[in-house]
Amino acid sequence: MRKPRTLWDKVYLVIKGLFMGAANKVPGVSGGIVAFVWGFYEEFIYSLQKVNLKALKLLFNGRFKAFYQYTNATFLILLIAGMLISYFSVSRLLDFFLEKKELYVWAAFFGMIIGSIYYISKDFKGWNKKTIGAGLIGLIVGISISFLSPATENDNLIFIFFCGIISVSGMTLPGLSGSFILILLGNYVLLLVDSVNSLYDTFSEVFNGDFSFLKNQERLNILKILAVFTLGSATGLVTLSHFLGYLLKHHKKVTTAIIIGFITGSLGVLWPWKKTIFKTDTFGTVLLDSNKDPIILNYERYWPNISDMDTWGAIFFIFFGIFILLSLDWYGRNRKT
Repeated sequence: MRKPRTLWDKVYLVIKGLFMGAANKVPGVSGGIVAFVWGFYEEFIYSLQKVNLKALKLLFNGRFKAFYQYTNATFLILLIAGMLISYFSVSRLLDFFLEKKELYVWAAFFGMIIGSIYYISKDFKGWNKKTIGAGLIGLIVGISISFLSPATENDNLIFIFFCGIISVSGMTLPGLSGSFILILLGNYVLLLVDSVNSLYDTFSEVFNGDFSFLKNQERLNILKILAVFTLGSATGLVTLSHFLGYLLKHHKKVTTAIIIGFITGSLGVLWPWKKTIFKTDTFGTVLLDSNKDPIILNYERYWPNISDMDTWGAIFFIFFGIFILLSLDWYGRNRKT
């Protein structure tokens, strides 16, 4: 029987959701890392598993209390509420700092991932030939993803559905950023910028009694793409959670080793010293998305100049990021005592 959550537990869950939402927003950072480091990853996966046929039967039969308890709805609602709040608050603040001090933001996240690796690894006692091999596989895959070249935009609906499945990976797989994967697949702007803007515009028009979008074929196509993407995301969330739940239940040590390796490999994506490469046309003009922001194509990494003050500023923020994770470790140990 699960212990009732205190008021502080509920507030803390919303705070966790805030950080998950902020992490998912940044290409290269995974909200799943937040869940893994803060110790609610398994509950998150197992709660998602409960969104199944049995839950639907309880819901359609009017057994709302049983449905609520079976799906661990309090946990999911508070966590998702934190993510939604983050979208309009922490994520916006993050956008501001990414625009003003991008190097320092990447450095802080880089440090947090280093701290995460320590945090996860220090209590892992299952290292043997099998888990070391699994960890190396996770490391190689993580590094390989870091240096892949992005594809071109593709609005084929089957591919869009596949993108939806991949997009939720940042929530369910620590170390794998759904946003970054969408950049590699070439559909980041189409699915996370253009589609969202079209949906917002449509809601605004409908609210004002304007249904002219029904005659706008381009708008309808984008909304159709968004619907397929959402369906793919929901499918991915359910299927990945069941798959990961099975692995955590039957192969926990190997799965944890792969995740540790994968998170370590993701450091390549978060390397602070990198130049953003923007998409350009044949004349070299930088292309803009529907928000009038430059379209990111990839990143070009380089070694820092040790005599540059910004380099030392970034190093400070790397240690600051590590300190944040060490503080979480300290808080967790003291909360148990």
